[in-house]
Amino acid sequence: MAPLEALDLFFAQAVDLAWGWPLIVLLIGGGAFLTLYSRFIPFLGARHALDVVRGKFDDPDDPGQISHFQALTTALASTIGVGNIAGVAVAITQGGPGAVFWMWVAAVVGMATKFFTCSLAAMYRKVDENGVVQGGPMYYIEVGLGPKWRFAAVLFSIFGLIGCLPMFQANQLAEVLEASHGVRPLFTGIACSVVVAAVILGGIERIGRFTEKLVPFMCLFYVGGCLYILASRIGHMPAVLSSILHDAFTGSSAVGGFEGVAVATVITTGIKRAAFSNEAGIGTAPMAHGAAKTDEPVREGLVAMVGPFIDTIVICSMTAFAILSTDLWQTRGIQGTALTSAVFELAMGAPGRILVTISVALFAVSTMVGYSYYGKKCFAYLFGAARGRYYDYFLILTLVFGAIWSAGTVVNILDTAFALMAFPNMIAALALSPRVMAAVRDYFSREHVV
Repeated sequence: MAPLEALDLFFAQAVDLAWGWPLIVLLIGGGAFLTLYSRFIPFLGARHALDVVRGKFDDPDDPGQISHFQALTTALASTIGVGNIAGVAVAITQGGPGAVFWMWVAAVVGMATKFFTCSLAAMYRKVDENGVVQGGPMYYIEVGLGPKWRFAAVLFSIFGLIGCLPMFQANQLAEVLEASHGVRPLFTGIACSVVVAAVILGGIERIGRFTEKLVPFMCLFYVGGCLYILASRIGHMPAVLSSILHDAFTGSSAVGGFEGVAVATVITTGIKRAAFSNEAGIGTAPMAHGAAKTDEPVREGLVAMVGPFIDTIVICSMTAFAILSTDLWQTRGIQGTALTSAVFELAMGAPGRILVTISVALFAVSTMVGYSYYGKKCFAYLFGAARGRYYDYFLILTLVFGAIWSAGTVVNILDTAFALMAFPNMIAALALSPRVMAAVRDYFSREHVV
């Protein structure tokens, strides 16, 4: 076997192993534990969380760099991506309607995970050499667990430095634009680099201002298209919901033209796609929420808890309902963005295909911006904040290569590193969860949340 072929095979097996049962058990089992350990208390603070998001408790003098709302939209910018359009379609064609139910399960426990990890991100912060307050998994691992655990913080940062390179998003956007409008991938890559550079070179403050405007617009734009489809096919919705609940526990009789899938495949497919989509437990969102202006860590955890709900329960569900309201998902050979686009075109004609293309472009750009901040934060932790600008230049260059590159090995390397971020992050979150609950009881009693 040639060296390159051996390398391709190695990373193809590595990505399957990284996203295998150990990670699923850690993410879902850990999230379920945190949900039960918290006695659902964070969920009872949902109304209070919305007040925080609306800015009711904002104080410009609090430590941090961006508002609660900007922290949420920055985190959502990275999670609301191509996975909400193409990933849901893949989940349905590979796992059937029942996979959607397990995406919901993963989102619910993911809300608890986001609450704990993002509370920790605001609880354990450090001031870097530039005098800027920094928070995220690497900091609550080092500060919360102690210097002896710094190796885990370093591992998380190394994995994040690789896993958060947004080359895949540039590649997917280039494929969509070339297939639907004949745009050359090189032009797409250059355009992505220019747009992303204009945002990220202004630091987290400019990223926050950008995402607080883009994220609400792109969500309403895409969800509006989905609601149009659902309204035109409202009679199909009872059967759609029935198939989701039925197939979640029985498997699917026909998926994408195949004979069917077992229940285990339905479960793993739904959970994996949800993990890719909302990233709960991976450790990305805490890096954004760690920059929020607040002196109340629990408050930021409540804000973060909203993320998986918007990403998976709302947006992913809209995509799933639209797809399942037709029979196209059972057609052999059509999946991913092509399936979602076909569904929209069937319901809306040519404007539907254009709507999906615009949504993919917006979602992809938002993810590139969000990931750029995460990667830079990992780089700064490893090499110093003063050198962070070098990472910006490197990332901008990779977007061009990502758009024109078709190497599956690169994608497998990125996905493997992305998955490996979860292990140090979740171990730290579980170990530090008693401290979060102590802060929860104190905060809820002072603010009379419940």
